[in-house]
Amino acid sequence: MKIFLQLNTIFLSMLMEAIPFVLVGVIASGFIQIFVTERWIARVMPKNRLLSTILGCFIGVLFPACECGIVPVTRRLLNKGVPLNAGIAFMLTGPIVNPIVLFSTYIAFGNDWKMVGIRAGMAFAVAFLVSLILSYIYPQAPLRITREQLIGQQLTQVEEQAVKRPHFLKQCNQLLTHATEEFFSVGKFLILGAFIASSIQTFVPTAALLHLGSNPLTSSLVMIGLAFTMSLCSEADAFIASSFRSTFSLGSISAFLVFGPMIDIKNTMMLLSAFRTKFVILLIALVTVFTLVGSLIVGRLLG
Repeated sequence: MKIFLQLNTIFLSMLMEAIPFVLVGVIASGFIQIFVTERWIARVMPKNRLLSTILGCFIGVLFPACECGIVPVTRRLLNKGVPLNAGIAFMLTGPIVNPIVLFSTYIAFGNDWKMVGIRAGMAFAVAFLVSLILSYIYPQAPLRITREQLIGQQLTQVEEQAVKRPHFLKQCNQLLTHATEEFFSVGKFLILGAFIASSIQTFVPTAALLHLGSNPLTSSLVMIGLAFTMSLCSEADAFIASSFRSTFSLGSISAFLVFGPMIDIKNTMMLLSAFRTKFVILLIALVTVFTLVGSLIVGRLLG
């Protein structure tokens, strides 16, 4: 009975800390979804490959977006003329470097800016390298677009030109609707992730976790695997990651915080629906390799 009370305590504490940030995040995401158009972002994108990649990495700072909805937004950006390197850079960094996620990381790690800097810096480095490599391999965005979808997009553009901009109150209603739907969509993954994390801490012997966490390579691989399977929302994953501080190294925790928002189960399903399979496999492989290398560097220099 005592062990289940411990499980319940850890589980509820994780949820109570994370839910306020999820609420703020989905409202911000709804605002961006309704009031900010992809065409505006496409117009300000520079033509230079390096500059557009850097700008793609920084767009997420201005436009909060959860990884739960970043893939559809990226696909729309690519369809509107944004270069592949900039679109992928935005897709990978957006769920990590936005102010809401960084502030939740600051709170989760006891008001410590060190982990915020590590997470943001490592995310920029991984996204920059991955997006540049992919842009050289794929001169054109390898989108999975059927003829019906293409016709539908053309019809949508015609409708957008013909239909007047919705009334402000209607837009506010759309914002709340979008935020509500995303909250319940994200919430189930948060609950599942918190339950898995609390179960690991309750039922897996501490000695076993310490053994896994003692080796930098295996600990980073384990945390990458956990990040993928837990499929947490980036606005809440820092609270889960901070619960592993006593058993896993700084480098492996940074791998968890960077890899999860970039690649997880639900995100992979959405990637496969938007991009060709070979591209998705290469994307996941590159993110895994660079995240692993980055975590080992962080562990060596700052651990």
